Amino acid sequence: MPTTEGGIDAGVGRTALMVAAARAIETHRADSLARDEYAEHFVRAARASADWPVRPDQVTDDDPLWGRLARYFGLRTRVFDDFLLGSAHAGTRQVVLFGAGLDSRALRLDWPAGVTVFELDREPVLAFKQRVLDDLGASHRATRVPVAVDLGHDWSPALAAAGFAPGLPTAWLAEGLVMYLTPTAERRLVDAVDRLSAPAGALVYETKQRPTAPNIVHHPLYTGTRTRIGVDLISLFDAGPRPDSAADLTGRGWSTTTRVPFEFTTRHGFRLRREANDPLDDNRWVFAEKPRESRGPQESERPG
Repeated sequence: MPTTEGGIDAGVGRTALMVAAARAIETHRADSLARDEYAEHFVRAARASADWPVRPDQVTDDDPLWGRLARYFGLRTRVFDDFLLGSAHAGTRQVVLFGAGLDSRALRLDWPAGVTVFELDREPVLAFKQRVLDDLGASHRATRVPVAVDLGHDWSPALAAAGFAPGLPTAWLAEGLVMYLTPTAERRLVDAVDRLSAPAGALVYETKQRPTAPNIVHHPLYTGTRTRIGVDLISLFDAGPRPDSAADLTGRGWSTTTRVPFEFTTRHGFRLRREANDPLDDNRWVFAEKPRESRGPQESERPG
C-alpha cells in the first residue's frame, strides 16, 4: 500500500486519522461531548491529513463527512469513555484497546491510580503516534503500553509478553474495528477475551450488521470518505456474514446489552438525529460484563 509520513498507510491506518480529525473538531465544539487535545496534532503531523479540518468553524453539520460522521464519532467516544472509566472506578486496573490507532485515552482520561492501558495496533501506526507524543512531551494519566500486533492473527502472546495479567479484571475496547475483521478473526478475538478475562471483566465493541447494504454503500456519508479523503470504508468492511458475538458471550455466561447508537442521544442531546434510510442505523454497540461469580447466562439492561 502507498504510505504517508510516519507509516500511516492508505488503508486502516488512514481511518485512524479520520477519527482523530473528528475528535479534534468535537474537542473545539461549545457543546463538546469528549475532549482530545492530542487529536489535532496527529492530523497535522501526517501528510495525508495535513489539510483536513480540525475545528468546528471549518465544517458544517450538514456535511455528511465532517458534520454528521464526525458527530457520530464524538458521541461514540463519549459513550465508550464513560464505559471504560466506569469499569476502572469499579476496580478494573487493566484496559486493552484493540486497534488503538491514535486513541489518547491513556493520556486524557481521569483514570484512578494504578491503571495500565495496553494499546494494540500495527507497528507503523504505533510508531507514528509515539513520535507525535514525544514531540509534544506528552504525559500519561495511566501507564501506557503499546503492543505491536496484527489483530487478524493471534495477538495474545504479544499482550502477555507486554505484561498483561490474566488474573486481573480487564476492560476491553474494540472501537471501529470488528467490522473490518473476518468472521474467523472476530470469533478468535471473542474467544481470547473470554479466556483471558478474570471475573468482573468488561468488553465494549462496535459492529455493523449489513456493511454492504445499498443504503450504506451508496450513501454520501460513505462515498464521501472515499472521494474526499481517500478512505474507502466499504472496501475495508468485511462483507461476510457476521457472527453473533453478543449471543456467543451470553452463552459463555457474560451479561450483554446491545444498543443502537441513537439511543444515547436522549442522554447526551439530540445532536445526531436519525434520518430516513440512515446508514448509521445499522451500527450496534455491544456492552458485556463477565460476572464476579460463576452463574448462568442472563441479559443485563445496564450498558455501562
